[in-house]
Amino acid sequence: MSIKIEVVKTKEDFNEFYKLPWKVYKNDAYWVPPLFSDIRDMFDKNKNPLFHHAQVESFIAKRDGEVVGRISAIIDENSNKFHNEKTGFFGFFEVIEDYEVAVALFDKAKEWCKAKDMKIFRGPTNFTTNDECAFLLEGFDSSPMIMMTYNPKYYLDFAEKYGFKKAKDLYAFYRYAKDGIPERILKLAERIKKRGNIKIRYLNMKKFDEELNNIKDIYNSAWENNWGFIPMTDAEIEYMAKKLKPIIIPELFHFAEVDGKAVAVSMALPNYNIVLKKLNGKLGPIEMLKFLFYKRKIDEVRLFGLGIKKEYQKKGIDVLFYCEIFDRVKALGWKGGELSWILEDNSLMNDAIITMGGKVYKKYRIYEMPLDSIAP
Repeated sequence: MSIKIEVVKTKEDFNEFYKLPWKVYKNDAYWVPPLFSDIRDMFDKNKNPLFHHAQVESFIAKRDGEVVGRISAIIDENSNKFHNEKTGFFGFFEVIEDYEVAVALFDKAKEWCKAKDMKIFRGPTNFTTNDECAFLLEGFDSSPMIMMTYNPKYYLDFAEKYGFKKAKDLYAFYRYAKDGIPERILKLAERIKKRGNIKIRYLNMKKFDEELNNIKDIYNSAWENNWGFIPMTDAEIEYMAKKLKPIIIPELFHFAEVDGKAVAVSMALPNYNIVLKKLNGKLGPIEMLKFLFYKRKIDEVRLFGLGIKKEYQKKGIDVLFYCEIFDRVKALGWKGGELSWILEDNSLMNDAIITMGGKVYKKYRIYEMPLDSIAP
């Protein structure tokens, strides 16, 4: 039974591309179905500003007319320009438990990138490291948090058998609100505030555009030295903010100010994956009622972004944020939260989280290979 790889071109092709995960995860209780409308908008060149600087080609694998796999090949010009490299990425990878199909998909995406003179093949990224990325490596005993990935264990086996090597591991920490904040950390936080003349405040939703400008100002300065960092354009930040604004709780978004100027930001979201699991990818009238009902069941948070301007780093601002976020989580009566993702070798941040009582409970891996390699 031969495998046929087809380019996703039509609306019908995209529907097949989108629906495949329901086959892959049919009996997996931990998988969280994405909203069809979200995936559709991500691939809409008129809506997603990523397409102003990126090329994407998506493929589906068929056997006897049945869709058995999918993949997208991605070239982000901004990433390659920033890192002075020629890297092609793969993303949105899903496949039944059949290594032959996985090989056909990897080959096709790799060939597409190689034809465009790329030298490195890396992934998964959906579409970039600013989006959901990496294969789940450890922590298959629970569902992913909002905007984090999930996959069968055999994806790792397929990638490594194909010849991919580890590029970087990413950590997700968890901390329970019931553990409280140690007295010595609270005292340290007070000293940090006084010594640095630092004030922590909530996001002001009434001045959302102004607050968004503060985030833009902090973003590139705070993250640009991180591995895998890809600059986001103003349009991309605004696009993400528009998607997230309806689910933001202001008390979970914090700014650190020095002399009235925002110098750092901490961004956390309620774990809406608890709700998405009940919607099965749809958002019709019945699903909206389910949304409103299960929204009340949310009891976890994900701290997905923490950035401090270069000149204010290593001054303890991260400790202030951690104290504030878990104070808020406890006040909401929630169970706890995830802090993710964090590079495995970001010892400064990892050590701070461990000091606060956080523990690594999930790991993720991004793979890469030279594009002149041949699959085993």
